[in-house]
Amino acid sequence: MKSLHCIVKGTVQGGNFQGWLQKEAEQLNINGWVRNIADSEAEIMAQGDPTNLKELAELIRNKAPLPDVEDIQCEVVDYDKTFEGFEMRG
Repeated sequence: MKSLHCIVKGTVQGGNFQGWLQKEAEQLNINGWVRNIADSEAEIMAQGDPTNLKELAELIRNKAPLPDVEDIQCEVVDYDKTFEGFEMRG
């Protein structure tokens, strides 16, 4: 399934980024997950309508509660699993 995969580098912990992202994803009817993969990185896998995925990527770049962002990389990938709902994985 075509999915949006993002890596966010910077201060991603302590600012409720995961909770914010879950709320935004649910409002856009996007399924998937977000998780911290290092002290200064978060990984996102999102699935849904391509227009909504594009909007989510724009929200991450422009509206996310991230006080210190070094880099945001998003790409469309083929992913072999599908998800129901959007969850925070830690």
